Formats: sequence, C-alpha cells, structure tokens
Amino acid sequence: MEDLLRLVSQAAKQNIDWSGIGNQLSSFVIPMSRTEQNPAFHAEGDVWSHTKMVCEEMVMLDSFRNLTEDEQQILFLAALLHDIGKIPTTRWEGGRWISPNHTLVGSKMARQFLWQELGLCGTPEKQQLRETVCNLIRYHSFPPYAIDDPDGKRKLIAIAANGELCPLFSIELLCVLCEADALGRVCREEQDRIDMMERVLLCREFAFSLHFLHGPFLFLSDHTKFAYLSGRNIPPEVELYDDTWGEVILMSGLPGTGKDTWIQENCPDLPMISLDEIRKEMKISPTDNQSKVVEIARERAREFLRKKQPFVWNATNISPMVRAKQIKLFTQYHASTRIIYLETDWAEQLRRNAGRADAVPEQAICHMMEELVLPEAKEAHRVEWYCI
Repeated sequence: MEDLLRLVSQAAKQNIDWSGIGNQLSSFVIPMSRTEQNPAFHAEGDVWSHTKMVCEEMVMLDSFRNLTEDEQQILFLAALLHDIGKIPTTRWEGGRWISPNHTLVGSKMARQFLWQELGLCGTPEKQQLRETVCNLIRYHSFPPYAIDDPDGKRKLIAIAANGELCPLFSIELLCVLCEADALGRVCREEQDRIDMMERVLLCREFAFSLHFLHGPFLFLSDHTKFAYLSGRNIPPEVELYDDTWGEVILMSGLPGTGKDTWIQENCPDLPMISLDEIRKEMKISPTDNQSKVVEIARERAREFLRKKQPFVWNATNISPMVRAKQIKLFTQYHASTRIIYLETDWAEQLRRNAGRADAVPEQAICHMMEELVLPEAKEAHRVEWYCI
C-alpha cells in the first residue's frame, strides 16, 4: 500500500509513473487492456487506455489541484480503479459493447482488493480511505444524469449522506472524478463529450445551491432523513413528526468481526435474535439453505415488535437487499432502526473465526467478502461503523 500511495502522490503532482503503477495493479491492468468499450463513447479503445486518459486529464484540472493532498490521493486511486467493474461485466449485445452494473461490481472488486491485498481495514483511517474510494467508484456514473432523473435530487442527497460515514467523501469529489471521466475519452461525436461535461457542471451547481456539495444535506432529524431517503413524498427541509416508539439494532459484518462482543458490551440487557443460535437449535449448517432460519427469526422479531420491545437482530447482513428486507419489517411496526457495522483486520478476523466452535469455512468468508457492501447512511435512521 505504501508503494502504491507513493506512486499516487507523485501522480497527483503530474508525475505519473505508468510503469510502476502498472506493476502495482497488474491484476487489473492486463484484463482492462483486453476489455473493449462502445466506440461511440470510447473511440480511444480499451478500458486501460481510457483509465490512463482519465488520470492524465484529472491532474490538470484546477478543481483537482485545489484539493488537499489526501483528497488528491483518494481521487487518483479512485480514477485508477473506477472502471475495473467493466472487466467481468462487459459483453457484446445488440451490436455493441455494454457493461451493465459495472460501477457496483467495480466498487466490490475495489473493496476486496484494498481490504485483502493492501490491508486497508481494521482502523477508522484505513476504513474511511477505502470506503471513500469505493463510494467514488460506485457512483461515478450518476452525476451526468442527475439533472434529468425525476428523482435526481433525492438520489444525490442520498449519495451525499455517505459523507456522514466517510468525511472525506463529497459530491464535489465525485464531480471532479466525473469531469475527468468525461474529458478522458474520445467520442465519435464531440458534442457527446461536451454535453457530458456540461451535465456534470450542472450537477455540481445544483448540489452547491442546496448546500450539500461539500458535505451531507443537513436534515432536521434522523427520522426526517430516513423517511425522505426511503422515498416518502415529503420536503427534506421540514422536520417530520417522529412516530417511532423505540429502536431495533441491526448488526452487520463478516464472521469473526466481534458482533457478539459488541452486543455484550453495549446493550447486554436487550433481547437478541441470533441467526447463529437459531441454526444451532435447528441443527442447520451455515452453508445449508437458510430460509427456515430466517423465517423463524422474522417471526420472533414480529413478537417483539408487536410488544414494542427494542431488540438486537444479530447476523452478518452484508448486502443492502438483506438489510432492506429486515428494516422494512421493523418500520412497518413503527420502530426506528440503527445499523451497527463492524470490521477488523483481515488476519485477525480469520483468527477469531477459526477459534469459534462453530467456525465458518474460510472459503465461505472469502465469498462473503466478494459480496460485502457496507451499510450506507440512507439505509436506516442511524448507521454507525466501528473497527474493533
């Protein structure tokens, strides 16, 4: 990681060592150089050619040069990795190359690489650097289309809300990356590139006018924020009456990250629904079908919710889809939700897991790492990340 950051720091000062960077990122560079793109918008050719153009254009931008050194490092690293998701997603369809969902896939690939290969995990500083990069990759395609999206304002505010968890992340940084992405390409019609840059600038102006260009939008309450970002038709500037009766804690994190320990230390008196305990009761392996386990857990949750009893839902909950399903249940009963996400150093995590009586196979943990998406600020009333 130190070698890569040294190269990134040099590059941010317009001294890009492509040979050194290529050696550090060889697992991505070779497949990127073999990944084709739609020539209507990428006549420069393959993904690696585009990536180099983006980086070279970015370090020339005044908006980049005015940033802090930390912000420049993060942005350049994000630019290097911003299209790695095209490697597995690109396919020929309808007479052209397409790469559906490459931003989400790319953010997962970047997370796994930064976490496991470069050791960016286990401390708040490493976690925030990694996740700022991943957020930039995840959302770098949205700003050019935000203005025309009927729900663009809500989506932008939801993206900006991640600055609560990653203070270095902002719509401003995202727009700098998007501007470089627009400049670092050759379009068959030059007007397409001009239009893209203008749309990015409009997005920046829009976020600036509503005061969330450099940080999260300031909601008057967590309840208002959650309601608005969940899609309720309310003005975000007005405080919504809070009709919740109490809080449900939803744990999130890979096996071995200390969820049980956190619960014992922070809320030992709350009843807990543990999927691990239900599996033991039912004699179901973690690698077997989990539908029966989840069914039992959700019925126990309904019993607590009907009684308006706060409780803890203890499971890995590593994907937004899984978390959303549980949170929807909790909010149907007018409970507020607090997500607690935990992580630790990768080697320490594997050591802790191996020491458990019901250890999860390491191969299964590695597969879970591939699918891990950290909870975003929009997902619950409160979202907190910890390294323990």
